[in-house]
Amino acid sequence: MASAKHLNRRHFLMASSATAALAAAPVRGWAQSANEQMSVAIIGAGGRAGSHVNAFLKNPNTRITYVVDIDPAHSKNRADQIEKVQGSRPEVVADMRRVFDDKSVDAISTATPNHWHALCGVWAMQAGKDAYIEKPICHNIAEGRALVEAAKKYNRICQVGTQCRSQPAVAKAMKWLHEGGIGDVRFARGLCYKRRKSIGPLGDYKIPDNVDFNLWSGPAPYTDPKLTRQRFHYDWHWQRLYGNGDSGNQGPHQTDIARWGLGVERHPNRILTYGGRLGYKAERKDPNYVDAGDTPNTEVTVFDYGDKCMVFETRGLSVDNSADELLNRLFQSTRGNKIGVVFYGTEGYLAQLSYNRCVAYDKDLNEIKTFGGGADHFDNFVDGCFSRDASSLSSDALCGHLSAGLSHLGNISYYLGESNAASPDEISAALNTIPSLDDDEATLKRTVQHLRDNGVDLEATPLSLGPMLEFDPDSERFTNNDAANEMLTREYRAPFVCPTGDKV
Repeated sequence: MASAKHLNRRHFLMASSATAALAAAPVRGWAQSANEQMSVAIIGAGGRAGSHVNAFLKNPNTRITYVVDIDPAHSKNRADQIEKVQGSRPEVVADMRRVFDDKSVDAISTATPNHWHALCGVWAMQAGKDAYIEKPICHNIAEGRALVEAAKKYNRICQVGTQCRSQPAVAKAMKWLHEGGIGDVRFARGLCYKRRKSIGPLGDYKIPDNVDFNLWSGPAPYTDPKLTRQRFHYDWHWQRLYGNGDSGNQGPHQTDIARWGLGVERHPNRILTYGGRLGYKAERKDPNYVDAGDTPNTEVTVFDYGDKCMVFETRGLSVDNSADELLNRLFQSTRGNKIGVVFYGTEGYLAQLSYNRCVAYDKDLNEIKTFGGGADHFDNFVDGCFSRDASSLSSDALCGHLSAGLSHLGNISYYLGESNAASPDEISAALNTIPSLDDDEATLKRTVQHLRDNGVDLEATPLSLGPMLEFDPDSERFTNNDAANEMLTREYRAPFVCPTGDKV
């Protein structure tokens, strides 16, 4: 295996020389040969990668030629799975730059942790590869813009894994909504009422022996090496150096549909968040317990678009009762978790209840129309790679950037106000500072009731209140908070620097 230093230099030279060459060179057309298969590299071989692997194994136009993971146990298991089905074994490597250096690889499909999504995609497109990137497409706003610009500059097909965009159930429901199915619609609520238990006490834990922690950390800060959570894999979701909490994990699916239905193809004008990481002390019956996660498990964000509005709610404690009669009735077919979107129209409601089921109701909550049907989002990506028509993608880089951006903007408000403990009355007063089409008072009351139902003492562990942030959708900058602007990107360490602006 080549040294990391050699790989870094090769990649740098390859990327810089490819910039002009790719713009001038003819793009390879997959349809040139009916028998030609795309060579696909799977980057990240953990749990989510299973969907990627299965999709490409089923598609006769693709062949998986690489599996990349910093954990050799993960990559071996995936390689074994792939070999059994397609008859040939993919090459297993730990460093994704090996894939970018291989000109025979046509596309990458990445299911890495969030902090790697953007740099992996940018590097891939600089190397002439098409890219399928899991949601959220980026870890911060600047990275999302970098992917949008890279796809344009290098003429690459780039799709984000918000698969609801490819589901006939949702597409038909959105078309019906836009045709006036429930009248005028200017407000949507996204829900992630999804039970998330504590990830264990904050501590100092050993990095697994078989893991290359330097490569795993990549664009994120390198912590010594030191691990502050018990479980290395997956629980990074709840640590902000790597993940974005459930507003960035589950949220982009629902905010994407909410944007689609509302017809907003831009960032919001104003953002305000309240929430906290609450309830685990009560669950453990230990007032001194400190969970290793530092992303909120309770989070409510108001997004103001001017004439339209969206609210996204995250709840990580027990969600058996939403404390809201309307939501309980709309989601009565789902037990416990309530994950979806509700559109509020002048003549009724439309609820997205799952990836392949949407139901419309009149104002009296009588069911009036149901939408169903599923499809494969990965197939849409492969078809786009063959046709070279980026407009055929269900969810391109810009779509993914705008939807993931909502989680980032909401989290920025939360993080800036994390130390600002606030009573329900203080939060109520703050909500009056942001234009909203929600009944903010009712949403706050049932959030408070939800926490109290889970044993949270809001006097001992109060909610946090973030500032109301004003955002310029065109410049992608905050206009009233310099500290918020600093959080639009992050500090990188060489060589894992995600380029932005004209450096993409």
